[in-house]
Amino acid sequence: MDDNVLNLLKKGEKGIKSIIFSRMLIIIILFVIHVLVLFSIFEWFAQFIPHVFGTSIVFIVIMVIYLINSNMNSSAKITWLVLIMISPIFGSLLYFYTISELGYKTIKKRLSDILDMTSLKLRQDDKVLDKLKKKDKNIASLVHYVNTTGCYPVFDNTDVTYFPLGENKLEMLLAKLKEAKEFIFLEYFIIEEGKMWGSILNILAQKVKEGVEVRVMYDGTCELSTLPHNYPSRLEKLGIKCKMFAPLTPFVSTYYNYRDHRKILVIDNKYAFNGGVNLADEYINVKQKHGHWKDTAIMLEGSAVRSFTLMFLQMWNVNEKTMEFDKYLLSQYQCPSCGFVMPFGDYPLDNEKVGQNVYIDILNSANDYVYIMSPYLILDDEMENALKFASKRGVDVRIILPGIPDKIAPYALAKTHYKALLDANVKIYEYTPGFVHAKIFVSDNIKAVVGTINLDYRSLYHHFECGTFLYDVSCISNIIEDYHLTLEKCHRVTYDDIKKEKLSMKAMGMLLKAIAPLM
Repeated sequence: MDDNVLNLLKKGEKGIKSIIFSRMLIIIILFVIHVLVLFSIFEWFAQFIPHVFGTSIVFIVIMVIYLINSNMNSSAKITWLVLIMISPIFGSLLYFYTISELGYKTIKKRLSDILDMTSLKLRQDDKVLDKLKKKDKNIASLVHYVNTTGCYPVFDNTDVTYFPLGENKLEMLLAKLKEAKEFIFLEYFIIEEGKMWGSILNILAQKVKEGVEVRVMYDGTCELSTLPHNYPSRLEKLGIKCKMFAPLTPFVSTYYNYRDHRKILVIDNKYAFNGGVNLADEYINVKQKHGHWKDTAIMLEGSAVRSFTLMFLQMWNVNEKTMEFDKYLLSQYQCPSCGFVMPFGDYPLDNEKVGQNVYIDILNSANDYVYIMSPYLILDDEMENALKFASKRGVDVRIILPGIPDKIAPYALAKTHYKALLDANVKIYEYTPGFVHAKIFVSDNIKAVVGTINLDYRSLYHHFECGTFLYDVSCISNIIEDYHLTLEKCHRVTYDDIKKEKLSMKAMGMLLKAIAPLM
């Protein structure tokens, strides 16, 4: 990395990273309130305990009726019912704090307005849709559904390159960044200083000098772990426009459930990168925290790139006074190729679980197989049933999960699903060399999704996500080949493995399952 760039970034005071923010602090405060109330009841109002107990029972009944009639998914209902029945005061306060969306209502309203305003910025080409209908009406129906949830047309004339590792993505990414002439947009969940980000930043700084517009956006949780609070101002000194999405705020922030988990990089409406790979050294195996890091990504070249440009601009403009879209969407680069490509986003602003519905549609329409990679397996009843039903129909359903976890709690929760899935003949594999961070569905040699959407509650319900749906695209054969090569490094989970699992792991999974939607 250029010394001047490095020195400039090192200037300024270092921000405090270890600050207790958001949910954990609120949980502690609410629990303390609960304990104090109980203590007060027993200490000063002992004679009224029967009345308090009766009132508590009535309150619990009211909350149970309220939750049962709410529109949340059944697993979340069970979680809140358990918490409120065990601890009415604490559970209820936490519930109402969570649904209040304190600190989030403004951004939610703003983003909803932007999505409505830009819903027709990219028109669906009827010729492309008609061509798709002739090939597969079921896929055309899925495309119609996804496009009704936002501005997500299906495109042809888009070439797709698949990267089986983060290292492969970085090599191509650096080459394409050097070609940039007009703009470079980056939106990532995690950015961390090191070899990967340093090599990218060096090119970005040079491109700014050449007159290229560069914007960088990363999730606000980075300031707790990977970047100092003043990092945007440091990049501004290099001429790079930079911001955190939803910076964390002590006490009042409920942003924990609404993180920007997307990974998008767009260059001149010509190239777009998507997938699981963040901009940190473990994603290219320079730093190994949990063994070998298996991740994947894709590069789009052609018409479909504009969808990612629009998705980036929608999020970027949430806190901008003036918004510009059209000038960045006018240019369109076509790359003649076979197949159809549909980039799409999933937003926690409504009741549409777009990512989950796309996954379930693939499972329900599969004839021969569905191959899956995911770092986490925290399923609701709907998703688990779809996996089991596909397998019981005779579809070969396989799931590759990490052999070395990055977090013990999700690992324990994943194992609680193993037996039910094995009973349905779903095949489960654990990646022996390390951690799988890839998010892949591929089916029947003809359709696939590569993106940021994990098989867990946070991705499917609470985070901003994105993915790329591929149909009859040539790179699907590369995804399948990589899947089989990865299987060779995996251990297939058996009933004996479940029996031999440590009692502590089983107990943790059973306990955590009651609060899985909050994990």
